[in-house]
Amino acid sequence: MNFDFSKLAPADAFKLLSSVVVPRPIAWVVSQSAQGALNAAPFSFFNVVSSDPPIVALGIGPRGGELKDTSRNILETGQFVINLVSAELAEQMNHTSLDYEASIDELARAGLVAEPSLIVDPPRIAQSPAALECRVWQVLDAAPQRVIVLARVVGLYLRDDALLNPEKFYVDTPALRLLGRMHGAGWYAHTSDLFQMRAPDAVNDPTVRPAQGH
Repeated sequence: MNFDFSKLAPADAFKLLSSVVVPRPIAWVVSQSAQGALNAAPFSFFNVVSSDPPIVALGIGPRGGELKDTSRNILETGQFVINLVSAELAEQMNHTSLDYEASIDELARAGLVAEPSLIVDPPRIAQSPAALECRVWQVLDAAPQRVIVLARVVGLYLRDDALLNPEKFYVDTPALRLLGRMHGAGWYAHTSDLFQMRAPDAVNDPTVRPAQGH
């Protein structure tokens, strides 16, 4: 079947997109209000979109017709931290998806520890194996109370045992045991079923341009 998105309800468009664009990395965002109140929430409309400059994109929808606390905090302060979710943190991540009042510290409710960031004001989650410290680069108003945040990564924390060679920046990605978001409600994926496929040998084919990466 073919689908014309101009004729679809937003909820149906979401069902289709979230079912075929998988697995999606999970941005476990810690943000801080101008008054210093912490908020933690997971989002799967997220990815890195540039390495030079280092830019990530984060899509945050509304809740009850209003800005989510994460959106409000990011717009107020221009800073946040994206923590990556390892398999052992699945339950805590899931707990922080609940719709708490803005005054509630989701980190404390989920039994998580806040660790000071290197550069930005919001802390990272100490138990997370990797965290990206971000400053807002550009905000797009996609729809009422729905924002797409483009942010520059200004710092990165990585657990020591996940570094194979610090001098060459080689990371043991499988050791992070990260989770991805899948299709319907409550579905996730482990990033452990891996295979390696090397690029075709096109050295002697003059019609093939030099590799540009993926």
